[in-house]
Amino acid sequence: MSVTDIARRMLSAKAEKFTESVIREMTRLALKHNAVNLSQGFPDFAAPAEIKEAARQAISDDINQYAITWGAKALRDAIVEKFERTQGIRVDPEREITVCCGSTEAMMSAMMAIINPGDEIVVFEPYYENYGPDAILSGATPRFVKMKPPTSDDDVWSYDPDELAAAFGPRTKAIILNTPNNPTGKVFTRGELEFIRDLCVRWNAHCITDEIYEHILYDGTDHITMARIDGMRERTIVINGMSKTYSVTGWRVGWAIAPAETTAAIRKVHDFLTVGAAAPLQQAGAIALKQPQSYYDKLAVTYAEKRARLLEILTASGFKIYKPRGAYYIMTDISAFPDPDPKRFPAATRDVRFAKYLVEKIGVASVPGSSFYNDPNDGASQVRFTFCKKEETLAAAEQRLAKLRA
Repeated sequence: MSVTDIARRMLSAKAEKFTESVIREMTRLALKHNAVNLSQGFPDFAAPAEIKEAARQAISDDINQYAITWGAKALRDAIVEKFERTQGIRVDPEREITVCCGSTEAMMSAMMAIINPGDEIVVFEPYYENYGPDAILSGATPRFVKMKPPTSDDDVWSYDPDELAAAFGPRTKAIILNTPNNPTGKVFTRGELEFIRDLCVRWNAHCITDEIYEHILYDGTDHITMARIDGMRERTIVINGMSKTYSVTGWRVGWAIAPAETTAAIRKVHDFLTVGAAAPLQQAGAIALKQPQSYYDKLAVTYAEKRARLLEILTASGFKIYKPRGAYYIMTDISAFPDPDPKRFPAATRDVRFAKYLVEKIGVASVPGSSFYNDPNDGASQVRFTFCKKEETLAAAEQRLAKLRA
């Protein structure tokens, strides 16, 4: 037996079932090849000055030791106020909120708190890549429901209600809902939420709803949390955080809002995963969540302009684009382009070859569509771009992507 075989036998079988993040790997490749990074969803512009100042002040005020494990009181109170103001729901800061190290940990803590061996979760695909490993690590068996891309500019990503209904059953513990959605930009409507509600009630299932892009909306769409839907307040776990709305993805401050009994379980898992999020950044978060409505209005307008800019760039470069209604990503179809370097990457799906060609030869980083699907072949004709970038970045991408037309 080789040294490699011996080493593998000493590792967890769970860790063998998934790879490192493809999205974050594309950022590393962008750095290696000095490419314009339109892959990973982090803003390359400054966070609001008053929020950064609040963090500096918190450190100066010696808020540098552990906060309460499930979150600093000031931040939990701010979460309560904002959730009531935006969604009309009043929650208990002492029994229904858990502050975590980013929404990523909040999702993992929530899943580990409710999943038992043999449980199933329903996941729409394409899906944010973390949800697959989350299922494996928590012990859940995923049941995937495909969303179909729009057929026109006025159309949206859609799913077959019968297929969704068929994915639920006696073993269903939860459905993961990401709205606005990464990577598609889909914003689920009230009617769709009510259909999902009926299935959750019928099969006694949770809805874990990832709402990290709640304020990044276009074309008159409205974000509705599943917790607002009749009959779902006691079945919903809301995942959210500071990263996207306040342009501080590196702060890693997120939270889970859930009924008291569910929160008690989430808090136990969270405590032994990370103990707690950074105390001074929680204090700054309490300031951030008190921004006036004008802040969120301006955020949406700014991103609408960036969306229009990248849609124009990608269309001119030859991509078939799927116009997002929320979040800050654009899924594209690459079928019109020749398949680059099939001999160099024979085992890779077409989207992976194309993404590597883009970053190495064109100088622009994207994310292969296959990383958002259970079966990589389902995403082999798609790549995802992000537009949470300053104008100089988008202009540089435009100049480089122009090479594709040649």
